[in-house]
Amino acid sequence: MKRCVIVGGADINNYEYIKSRLHNDDFVVFCDSGLKHLESLQVKPGLIVGDFDSHDNLRLDVETIVLPCKKDDTDTVFAVKEAVKRGFDDFLLIGVVGARLDHTLGNVYILLYLDSLGKKGYIIDDYSEMEIVSKEPAYIDDSYAYFSLLNISGTAKEITLENAKYPIVMSVSLIIARCAASVKIPSL
Repeated sequence: MKRCVIVGGADINNYEYIKSRLHNDDFVVFCDSGLKHLESLQVKPGLIVGDFDSHDNLRLDVETIVLPCKKDDTDTVFAVKEAVKRGFDDFLLIGVVGARLDHTLGNVYILLYLDSLGKKGYIIDDYSEMEIVSKEPAYIDDSYAYFSLLNISGTAKEITLENAKYPIVMSVSLIIARCAASVKIPSL
């Protein structure tokens, strides 16, 4: 099945980089103020979701789910749950890391939610990439100068970090953020 791309309303400054990470067959869901990225991303939405409290409903000829303003889930969480119902297993979230820490943290936790369902999720922004590492090993190629390992779930174990400035072997599923952060990979 195709990958589902969820577009949130956080700022995107490097559209060329973000567009380079998109595939022609992605199913793209725009969430409310994520619609501000529609023209710059140059992709056709497969679905629009939102309560439209932060962006006008453009009333495009695209399936649109209008949500109530008072609800338990954010527009982004609703969009992910809707895509899960539609059978998607692979997710890319863009425009979901920004000025609102509460929304950013909530969006990072979407990765844990997807992992708990056995689905793969990634968040990318202008500076970093995030994914949950749980059952399968993860490899970070040397194109990333920096990376961080964060124990976001509270249960990390059997961590081995090789060929990095600070190798680690310990018995402690965590999130890998590939970005300008705390651990530097040496030049080979």
